Amino acid sequence: PVMKVMMDTFGVEKAMMTTVHSYTADQNLVDGTHKGDLRRARGAALNIIPTSTGAAKAFGRTMPAYQGKFDGFALRVPTPAGSLSDMSMLLKKDVTVEEVNQALTQASQQTEYLGILAVTNEPIVSHDIIGRSESSIVDLSLTLVVGGNLVKVVSWYDNECGYANRLVDMAVEAGKKL
Repeated sequence: PVMKVMMDTFGVEKAMMTTVHSYTADQNLVDGTHKGDLRRARGAALNIIPTSTGAAKAFGRTMPAYQGKFDGFALRVPTPAGSLSDMSMLLKKDVTVEEVNQALTQASQQTEYLGILAVTNEPIVSHDIIGRSESSIVDLSLTLVVGGNLVKVVSWYDNECGYANRLVDMAVEAGKKL
C-alpha cells in the first residue's frame, strides 16, 4: 500500500526495499541444511541472514511499468514475529517529510486502505505490532527526505497476521463474484 500511495501522489521513478523479516518456518533455528540457500541453512535464532524476498519479485510482476525499476532483499532476523519494510524511492517531484507523512496519513483514512494501511507516531518496536491486521503500519517518525526527491519510508507489519487478513479479504471478494 505504501508504494501505491507514493506512486499515485508523487510519482515514483524507481525504488528499492529492504525488509527486515522475522525468521520463518522453513529456516533452521540452529545451523543445518536448507534446499537452495546456504545462508538460510544457518541458525535463524542466532544470525541476521540476507536472502531474497518474494515481495520485490511480485511487485515487478504486478506492476510491469516498474520492471527493472524496483528491487530489494530481505534480512531475516532472530525474532519470531513482527517485521518491517524499509523503502527508498526516487520521486518524480520534490517533497518534504511533512508532505509524505500527510499523504500516507490521509490515505490510511480512505475506504480502500482501511484495515490495510495504518500510521503511527509512537516509538514502536517489532513486538508492538504482533497481531495487527494491517499490511503496513507506517512509522511516521522514521520518514526521511534527502535532496527533495529521495525518500525513505519505514513500515511495520505482522508477517503472519497481516498476510492472513489479506487472504480473508481475497476470499470475501471472490465470494461476491459467485
